[in-house]
Amino acid sequence: MPAKKKQTPPATAGDFDSLVSTIVHIHQQTQDFATKAVNVALTLRNWLIGYRIVEFEQQGNDRAAYGERLLPALAERLSAAGLKRVDVRELRRFRLLYEVYPQIRESVTPELLPSLGAGALPPPFAAVALLKRESVTPESQIVETVTPQLIQRLSFTHLNELIQLPDGTQRRFYEIECIRGNWSVRELRRQIASLYYQRSGLSKDKAKLSAMAHAAAEAIQPAHIIRDPYIFEFLGLRSRDVMAESDLEDALLDRLQDFLLELGHGFCFEARQKRILIGDEHFFIDLVFYHRILKCHILVELKTDAFRHEHLGQLNTYVAYYKKHQMTPGDQPPIGILLCTRKNNALVEFALGDLSNKVFVSRYAVELPKKEEMERFIAQVSKEVES
Repeated sequence: MPAKKKQTPPATAGDFDSLVSTIVHIHQQTQDFATKAVNVALTLRNWLIGYRIVEFEQQGNDRAAYGERLLPALAERLSAAGLKRVDVRELRRFRLLYEVYPQIRESVTPELLPSLGAGALPPPFAAVALLKRESVTPESQIVETVTPQLIQRLSFTHLNELIQLPDGTQRRFYEIECIRGNWSVRELRRQIASLYYQRSGLSKDKAKLSAMAHAAAEAIQPAHIIRDPYIFEFLGLRSRDVMAESDLEDALLDRLQDFLLELGHGFCFEARQKRILIGDEHFFIDLVFYHRILKCHILVELKTDAFRHEHLGQLNTYVAYYKKHQMTPGDQPPIGILLCTRKNNALVEFALGDLSNKVFVSRYAVELPKKEEMERFIAQVSKEVES
């Protein structure tokens, strides 16, 4: 008689909960590892580009033939080769990154050397990565302690903020505080703008000031890193691939795009999650159309919450940007449409800016969808998506 097969006792609820929490932890840890790995690769790429530029400027055989034209000529050739974000301003940043942080060379591990190729690296790279120094000064101890964390904990966008600081001591202060507090780029900018370094220098109780600064600080999340414009262009992603904030917003934008095109009023689709650069900050416009009858751009911003005045301020900023940088001869000033919805309560605001042409305003009123029509559409789609 065959022996009875031993049955595995059913897992208890506690065991199952443990399995779920373990898998969630694995996912979070590996996601964090992946985003940090991408960030380190981007930082090293930009540092190496900066190194190569400096090396060419100092030792290149044909550097005299380029002179001041080096960076514009280089940007043009690199763009033609398909590289993104290699305009003259970015190349200057890469060069400055190398000049401010030469110690980043010490972060290259032996494992990374074969994949990069010896020709890409400065001569001291391999020696530093593969051999231990015989003598270590107190200053080099600080560098060796900080450098690995510098590129593992801080993104290139963090470093881009730090290299603009004029003083090395100030820069090291913000490096340490940023790493300690795991600050987002926005938080680092805020702390620099609030003169945290200067206030700390004047403060009698520096520990208390530091505790107060860190208590209210915004910590970086993996999503912050992967949504960094430097990162997703480095990976060849489109703005739309990474910028949707929620399933509801994404679904609404999909339907809204189709809805406006189907109206037949002259909407011509141009872009989704259109990235614009204002100063040193990037912003994303949800939808951009060109209206062939009104002869103007129409910028649409969707907010999946109740209307707030800052929403209108944000849209007006985009409208002003388009008016200054995107209008061509014959164009009318751009129009902004802000759509806000929460719990089936839709509010539509049109940011007309300084449109003074009465004929144009009249045509605008006829050609654009009516406010009530947009409210019904938003309420209907919100209900469908949320259900």
